Amino acid sequence: MDFTFLLDAWLGKPVWMWLTFFVIVIALLVFDLGVLHRKEHEIGVKESLKLSAFYIIFGLSYGAWVWFYIGEESGINYVTGFVLEKSLAMDNIFVIATIFSYFAVPRKYQHRVLFWGILGVILLRGIMIGAGAALVTRFDWVLYIFAAFLVFTGIRMLFMDEEERPLAENPLIRFLRRHFRVTDEYHGSRFVVRLPHSKTGKSVLYMTPLLTALILIEIADVIFAVDSVPAIFAITTDPFIVYTSNVFAILGLRALFFALSAMQERFIYLKYALATVLIFIGAKVFVADMLDVAKIPPLLSLLVTVVILATGIVLSLWKTRERPESQAAK
Repeated sequence: MDFTFLLDAWLGKPVWMWLTFFVIVIALLVFDLGVLHRKEHEIGVKESLKLSAFYIIFGLSYGAWVWFYIGEESGINYVTGFVLEKSLAMDNIFVIATIFSYFAVPRKYQHRVLFWGILGVILLRGIMIGAGAALVTRFDWVLYIFAAFLVFTGIRMLFMDEEERPLAENPLIRFLRRHFRVTDEYHGSRFVVRLPHSKTGKSVLYMTPLLTALILIEIADVIFAVDSVPAIFAITTDPFIVYTSNVFAILGLRALFFALSAMQERFIYLKYALATVLIFIGAKVFVADMLDVAKIPPLLSLLVTVVILATGIVLSLWKTRERPESQAAK
């Protein structure tokens, strides 16, 4: 059999590199669901932190491989994208916690919802990143639109009021309940269940609250991707670096969820740190153009990003250090 096609370039990188990456991701997903969580159970903070540390170490190790095999600049861009996506995902975690709270999803079923949610996220990000790469490759000026959008989004985050809209008023929830059969009760870990119709008595399919929560999580990620995808393209336009850094950051999202959701109220300055990072990443595209240079040094971008995010997290934890543990764990 002729395997020379593995050396052919696809989206800027040999086919074998893409296939190896997908095999690694599939193996991690199978190991997570089939071995670590073969039996559904409630995931505690300690288990969450251990699993999250594993994914972070694995993701950064892959970045080290990128650094040594593809090149220093690609490696730095990968780590920057990984750190950025991991940080932006923290906001997503808090939204997911709100969704789980609204539907009163039992903790032992939350990992199942997150697993399928992350799988959907990987597919959706691939589509969005592929479209973004095609646009940037064909139209250079699209990158400036991405950069301007990031600056605008960052400024809006800095001055946006923290008004929480009741989830019950979400138009998507109203749409689902109006056009689909949805049960109010849980039926174990099932997303759909057959029940007698209230009028005809015939056995028909109903959506359970687990499926409704999963749909909301997928929609929430699409909304968050509108920020994160342009942000990573402002760092690098290499589709391989963009997608792999995104996916490895997302893979650890469900692991990190169970630890951070218990202390979300302590990250009071995270929003401002994320907003500052988005403004910096967007502005550096215009600064590089004004200085007539190819780009701001990748290592400088990484250092500034890490310092801003670390400052926001440390200040948040220090400011809320005297907060009662019970209050922070709600």
